Amino acid sequence: MPEIRVNGATISYEEHGTGPETIVFAHGLLWSGRMFDHQVNALKDRYRCITFDFRGQGQSEVTDSGYDMDTLTNDAAALIEALRAAPCHFVGLSMGGFVGMRLAIRRPDLIQSLILLETSADPEPRENVGRYRLLNFIARWLGLRLVADQVMPIMFGKKFLNDPNRAQERAMWRERMIANRRIGISRAVRGVIERQGVYEQIDRITVPTLIIVGDQDVATSPDKSRRIQQRIPNAALVVIPSAGHTSTVEEPEAVTMVIERFLGVHTQSR
Repeated sequence: MPEIRVNGATISYEEHGTGPETIVFAHGLLWSGRMFDHQVNALKDRYRCITFDFRGQGQSEVTDSGYDMDTLTNDAAALIEALRAAPCHFVGLSMGGFVGMRLAIRRPDLIQSLILLETSADPEPRENVGRYRLLNFIARWLGLRLVADQVMPIMFGKKFLNDPNRAQERAMWRERMIANRRIGISRAVRGVIERQGVYEQIDRITVPTLIIVGDQDVATSPDKSRRIQQRIPNAALVVIPSAGHTSTVEEPEAVTMVIERFLGVHTQSR
């Protein structure tokens, strides 16, 4: 993967396709840009598609600090500018959505439209923090393999987890999670569970916004997405049936279709 030095970190990214407009994909916690493989494959013949790995995750550098959402937002802004991708359609899932909202609030010049998947504008719910800290402690010191069975039902919905025809796919994603570097993931998890909310600020988002959520998402329930929709002016909301917190993987065709329709309305030649 190519790398770029931005904001004090070496970030790995991939670029596929060409087109007059660019889509930048920002992944969720524990994963990488690979969670958008299906969407990139479907869109790369019409758009320039850029995926990247947040610091400490995927193939990007494990830095000593900088895992708070403000720094990750600055990382994404610097990447967009360095790759001359602005203004872009920004697609953020979960943690990527935390960053996407902050970008749209603070750097609207970089964003042409915003697509938020399985995310929240609020701090991490208090009832989750203790459990997530414990899982993070175990993963940091004993390895991610010991917590994988507890994390999979957070990341995926029941349909995906119970489908016998997708056992090989589940095993692949489980191994990808386990393959994360423990120090980087530990720092990234802390950044997520200690984040500040931006709900009171998202009414300042003026770009066209699409919100997508799986109806089986237990990490950021559909109510969180409805709450965002009510606050962002003219935002649209689509609920994906039978998907959990990782809808791009669980129901890729449905998610891609919704994204394509949205982009079809909000694509403009530059």
